[in-house]
Amino acid sequence: MSGRLTPRRPGPAPRRTPRGRLRAAALGTVLVAAFGSALSACAGDGTAAGGSAAALKWASSYFPTHWDPVVGGSGAQFRELALVYASLTRTDAKGNAVPDLAESWKYNAAGDQITFRLRPHLKFSDGEPVDAAAVKAAIERAKTQKDSALFGDLTSITKVDADGLDAVVHLSQVDYQIPQLLGERVLQIASPKAARSPATLDQHPVGAGPFIVTQIVPGTKAVLKKNPDYWDAKDIHIDSVELTSAPDASTVVSGLQTGVYNFADIEPSQAEAAKKAGLDVFVQPGFNASNISLNVNKAPFDDARVVDAVRYAVDRQEFVDKLTFGYGEVTDQPFPKGYVAYDPGSADTYPYDPAKAKELLAQAGHKPGDIKLDLVIPTDDPQAEIVQSQLAKVGIKVTIKIEKNWATPFFAKDLTFSLYSTTGRDSAVQTLTAHFGPNGPLNLSSPYEPAGFEAAVAKVRRTPLDAPDYARVLQAATRAGLQSKALVFTFSQPNLIAKNRSVSGLPKNPAHIDWTGVTIGGK
Repeated sequence: MSGRLTPRRPGPAPRRTPRGRLRAAALGTVLVAAFGSALSACAGDGTAAGGSAAALKWASSYFPTHWDPVVGGSGAQFRELALVYASLTRTDAKGNAVPDLAESWKYNAAGDQITFRLRPHLKFSDGEPVDAAAVKAAIERAKTQKDSALFGDLTSITKVDADGLDAVVHLSQVDYQIPQLLGERVLQIASPKAARSPATLDQHPVGAGPFIVTQIVPGTKAVLKKNPDYWDAKDIHIDSVELTSAPDASTVVSGLQTGVYNFADIEPSQAEAAKKAGLDVFVQPGFNASNISLNVNKAPFDDARVVDAVRYAVDRQEFVDKLTFGYGEVTDQPFPKGYVAYDPGSADTYPYDPAKAKELLAQAGHKPGDIKLDLVIPTDDPQAEIVQSQLAKVGIKVTIKIEKNWATPFFAKDLTFSLYSTTGRDSAVQTLTAHFGPNGPLNLSSPYEPAGFEAAVAKVRRTPLDAPDYARVLQAATRAGLQSKALVFTFSQPNLIAKNRSVSGLPKNPAHIDWTGVTIGGK
């Protein structure tokens, strides 16, 4: 998708926003395999020709469209932007919020106010102080900037008071999700001075993260150096980063073999070739899910029978079989199975039943071929062809239309029929409201929301994350959201990453790429 939602790059086997079996027993096993001896002499291991500088050469499928985190939003590009920007919190291997720029936080007794205490003596790469005023500016900009992709994620926040290193966040309701929400995806904090000109920031990012940008070739390459003033600089062992927009998926493996890159996200279709090449291929858990998006405010989806016909016409297993190469699984929810928010009681509510789909269409007064739909997508995507074929079997004719500026009509809710994939969110409530809430950026049917959803989500917000009944309350909110007629979920799959032997194992944080402690070339 655009920088706002970031649909995963289409291709023979898309990596679909969007992916993961998470917070289950293995939140992400990192497989660090030894490189084959055939590559042992490769000069491109990641250590520069003199053996002194630790250089990360990353081929990314999600090279940032925007370097302003407010515009980039919370899609897949947040991983690349996190090279430059730090946040109040970050996510650990269990998916929990842990300190980043904020060293601690505390709620008031009522649960409608939270104070983040920032680490002392920090500064942005332009020398400006990292203080509560910077946090206040970042939140206010995310809520009000015209092209912000984040305003819908911050609706609980009414105002922020800045008092030295204390950022006091006032909430419109009790909301214990805030520490998870204000992490790398939603509040990557830019220098307020640099952000006075968002257009300039978009090309010349200034943050307080582990690296500093020294060069950007828009859409192609970014060069960064280690930030000596990063709060955890002692645990960053990479001296420089060259981030490159990945070429065709079929060439990434060869680039890793020859040392052009030493780290890359790959498609499931390339995993076997990478393994055979002796590369380290590991599964990074995520919060990913793909879906078909319907606008119930427009015909023919203003008839619930047509919506249900589409649900019954979808064979989720076909998506898994044809697109994930054994790495995915079917899902009818915005979460993969095993995640705390996945509701087992809602599983398989609409099983594949083309006969039932035809019956519903007939009840709605439609003969085969009566319904003709344009499926509007941003780029070529094999998911669209599967949707087209499956709906044709029940008498719905689908024409696939590629609209490069797809994000504009999608966010304006002008489309009738589309599909996308997301990388999920660190806060389960944020995922739910993004999909099902009346102002949700992923809800093509805004301001529509299913009955009872708002109350169910409010109850989750009022429940501390460590409460004994948190999982039950959260799953009830998922169940309420799934009453929505606006989305048909299809499949999920984890993130796949390949690297050569010079890059050590990464922390197992779900969906996040954390460079803490990572070494290159033995440094």
